[in-house]
Amino acid sequence: MPADRWRVFLDTNVLISGVASRSGASAAILDLGEAEEIVIVLSRQVLVEADRVFLAKFPHLVERYRAFIKNLAPLLADDPPAPAVKEAAQVIHADDAPILAAAKRETIEYLVTLNTRHFATRQVRTFLAVPIVTPAEFLEAFRRFWEHPV
Repeated sequence: MPADRWRVFLDTNVLISGVASRSGASAAILDLGEAEEIVIVLSRQVLVEADRVFLAKFPHLVERYRAFIKNLAPLLADDPPAPAVKEAAQVIHADDAPILAAAKRETIEYLVTLNTRHFATRQVRTFLAVPIVTPAEFLEAFRRFWEHPV
């Protein structure tokens, strides 16, 4: 791991969970991003998908979400080209392929997701050469690193 800030790609569910509940591991990761302890990387699809979910399910949180994104100014991953999404779809559910393809194209240290059903398979872990972890697992790795830096 580099000694400078880790670049951490967040799946949509982590972003939504962290904004919707100001406690818990997802919120703690967003706090680390706000404090500039890590660099949060998001794909455009994650932003659009999260916006749709907030509008449909949490309309009272839309402004909070949009203000958070504006203040955070995450690193935005480019949309992956169709061939990259098609390649990712060989190892993961088609709905998650654009996220996986975008993460693969970025220089990141972790992909953080709550979707262990689709992302925690051997095929996906082989496809993406960085750890794919839950928010709690990421926080544990972050804590361990700062307690015992390499």
